[in-house]
Amino acid sequence: MAKAKNPERRAPRRDPLTRERILRTAIRVADEEGLASLSMRRLAQELGVEAMSLYNHVASKDDLLDGIVDLVVAEIEVPAIGGADWKTAMRKRATSAHEVFLRHPWAPMLVGSRVNVGPAMLRYINATLGCLREAGFSYEMADRAWNAIDSHIYGFTMQELNFPLDPSEYASAAKMFLPRLPADEYPYMRALTELVIDGAHRGVHDFQFGLELLLDGLERLRQRCSSS
Repeated sequence: MAKAKNPERRAPRRDPLTRERILRTAIRVADEEGLASLSMRRLAQELGVEAMSLYNHVASKDDLLDGIVDLVVAEIEVPAIGGADWKTAMRKRATSAHEVFLRHPWAPMLVGSRVNVGPAMLRYINATLGCLREAGFSYEMADRAWNAIDSHIYGFTMQELNFPLDPSEYASAAKMFLPRLPADEYPYMRALTELVIDGAHRGVHDFQFGLELLLDGLERLRQRCSSS
C-alpha cells in the first residue's frame, strides 16, 4: 500500500541573511526607488525579515550607507600603477566611474558627502594616486589632479542625471524657446539655438570633451614639473 503524502508543506527555502545580501538588496532598492526610500524597515521588508535582524550584520544606517558606497566603488575600473600611459589609465577610470554612477544615480552625492574608508575605496584611491605618482606627478599635484578629474565626473554626472530634457527633445525645445531670444538682445544665444534647431549642432553635453581638456592640461603640467 502506498504511503499517504504528508499534508504539511515545507516552507520555501530562504537564503541565509548575510551582510553581502543585505548590501546588494539595499543597492537594488536605492537604484529602483531612490536613496530616500532606503530605510532599515524598507530593507527588512524586501528581505522578508524583521528589521532588528539586520543589525546582526550592519551596525547602523551609516554602516549600511558606507557598505553600499564601497560596493559601488568596487565596480569602477582601477587604474594601473606604473603603466606606459597614465592618460589612458585615468581616462578609463573616469569613463568607468561615469558609467557606474549613471547605473546608480544616488551614488555620486553619497560618495561626495561621506568619509569613505572601505577596502574598495582605499584601493581605488591608492591606485589613482599611484598611477599619477609613477607618471611623474608630485604627491601634491597628484592629489590636485585626481580631485579635479573627480569634480568633473561627479558634476557632469549629476547634471546629466538631472537635466530636464532628453537629447531627442533638444531641437524641438530650442524651436519653442527661440521666440524668447530677440536677435538684438541675445544674438549669441539665438545663433546657437538656431544651430540646434537646424541640426548643425546637437547641443548634447559631452563628458569626454571636458575630460580631455583636463588630461591635456595635466600632461602639460607634468611635463613642466619634470623639466624643472
